[in-house]
Amino acid sequence: MHRTEDMDELMTCRLDHHRRQVEVATVVIFGASGDLTSRKLIPALYQLYAGGQLPEDFRVIGFARRDKTDESWRAELREALDRYSRTGPVDEVLFTGFAERIHYCRGDLAETDGYTKLAGMIAAMPTPELRENRLFYLATSPSQFGIIAEQLHEANLLERGPAAGWHRLVVEKPFGRDLSSASALNQELIRHAHEQQIFRIDHYLGKETVQNILMFRFSNSIFERLWNRDAVDHVQITVSEKLGVGRRGGYYEESGALRDMVQNHLLQVLALIAMEPPVALDAEPIRDEKVKLLSAVRRLLPEQVAKQVVRGQYRAGVVAGQAIPDYRAEEKVATGSDTETFVALKLFIDNWRWAGVPFYLRTGKALAESASEVRVQFKPTPNVLFAAQCGPRLDANSLTLRLQPDEGITLHFNGKIPGVGIGLRPVRMHFSYDSEFGAYTPEAYERLLLDALSGDPTLFIRRDEVEQAWEIVDSVRAGWEGQGMADDAFYPAGSWGPECADQLLARAGHAWREPQIQR
Repeated sequence: MHRTEDMDELMTCRLDHHRRQVEVATVVIFGASGDLTSRKLIPALYQLYAGGQLPEDFRVIGFARRDKTDESWRAELREALDRYSRTGPVDEVLFTGFAERIHYCRGDLAETDGYTKLAGMIAAMPTPELRENRLFYLATSPSQFGIIAEQLHEANLLERGPAAGWHRLVVEKPFGRDLSSASALNQELIRHAHEQQIFRIDHYLGKETVQNILMFRFSNSIFERLWNRDAVDHVQITVSEKLGVGRRGGYYEESGALRDMVQNHLLQVLALIAMEPPVALDAEPIRDEKVKLLSAVRRLLPEQVAKQVVRGQYRAGVVAGQAIPDYRAEEKVATGSDTETFVALKLFIDNWRWAGVPFYLRTGKALAESASEVRVQFKPTPNVLFAAQCGPRLDANSLTLRLQPDEGITLHFNGKIPGVGIGLRPVRMHFSYDSEFGAYTPEAYERLLLDALSGDPTLFIRRDEVEQAWEIVDSVRAGWEGQGMADDAFYPAGSWGPECADQLLARAGHAWREPQIQR
C-alpha cells in the first residue's frame, strides 16, 4: 500500500492538462489586402480548417480600404493559396466550405464609418458565439495599432472584460522602435483592453523546433544537469539569411538587424535556452521565467558596446548563384546609409546558473546560408591525455539545436579512428525531426492562431518581456550613437559576415561554428 502511494507521488507531474478548447468566434483581419494576410494568415486558417482543428462555425472578416466584394476577395485568396499553400494542391470541396465563412468589410482604419459597418456585420452573425467572441488581428503598421484599438472601443466592438464572450487583440511585430515607444504603445492598448486580452505575436515562437527547446531541456535529465556554468564554456545563437533586403529597403532603413531580429527572435530564443525551469507548463509561469532571464542579461555601457558588439553591412556579392547588389544600392536605401544588416553580440547573464558564461548572438542578411541554430559548447577535457597527441583534432563536446532548416539535434563528441594506434576525430550523433516523425509540421502561424482562438498566451509576448528586450537593445544603440560604420564592418554578400565578428570571439579563444546544411 505504501509502495503504491509512493509511486503515485513520484509519477505526479505538473503538465498543463487543462488545455483550452478552440471556441466558435469571428476573426477580423485588419490589413486584409496586405502581404501577411495572403502569404501567412489565410493559408494558416485554411490548413487549420482542412485539418478539422477549427470549430465548425467560425467566420473571417477582412477589413481594408480597397473596394472589394466577398466574392472578389475570396477569389484573391484562392489564388494566394495556390501560391503559398505548403501541402500541395488546394482541395476544391474544402475551399468551398472555407470560403463560405469569409467576408469582406471596406473601411478606412482611421474613420468611424468602416467600424460601424463592421459592427453591423458582426451583429448580424447567426449565433451568439459568433457575435460575442471576437479575435481582432492587426496585420498593419504598428503606428496604427492604437488607432484601431480606439476605433474598436468606440464602436463597442472591443471591451475590457465583456459581459458575454471574449474580445482579443493580436498585434504583430515590430512592437515599438525603442523602450520609450514600446511603453507608449503598451499604454495606448491597455486603455481599451486588459493585458490578458493582448496577444503580441512573434511568429518565431510558433516554430515547432523553438517550442521543443523547453521539452528537450526539462524532460531530459542528462542534459539539464550540464546546463550551467560548471559544464558550459559558451553558447552561440545564429539566425542567418541568404536574401538581401530586396524591396524592404525602406523598412530596413528604419529598423536594421538589431531591431528587426535581435530585439525579438534572438532574445526570445536566448530566454528559452537559458531560463530556469518554470513551476508548471502554463503560460504565466513560463513567461515569468523568460522575464527573469531577460532582466538578468547585463546591460551594456556605451564604452562596452565597442568591445562586445559588432555591426556590419553587406557589399555586392553572389549568394547561391544569385548576384546581390550593395546594401546601399538597394531600393529605398540611402546612398551613405549606416544601417546594419549584420550584428553580433557578446552578452552575459548575471545569475547563479550562467555567471561568467558568454552568449554569442549573430544575425545577418545576404549571408552564406539561411539557418537558425543554437550551439551549446561544453568545456574541454583537461589537457593531460589526448591533447598533446591529437591537437586540434580533439574538439570540445557540443550540442546543436537546429531550428531551421534540417530541424533536429546533434551531439558532437570525439571518437577513435579505426585501426592501430590512438587517433581521434570529432564525430556526431544526429536526430532529425523529419526522419523520426515524418509528419506534416504545422506552420508557425497555424499554431499561434489556434492558441489565440483558445486564449492560450504561452507563445505570445507579455508587456514586461517586450520592455526588458528593448532595454537590452537600447543599451547597444546608445553605444552606437553618433558613430558611422567602421571600415572593417563591410562584408561581401555570400560570406558569413565581417571579419570583426570573428575577432569578437577570437579575443576569448572562441570561434564561430558555421551551420552545416544537409544537401
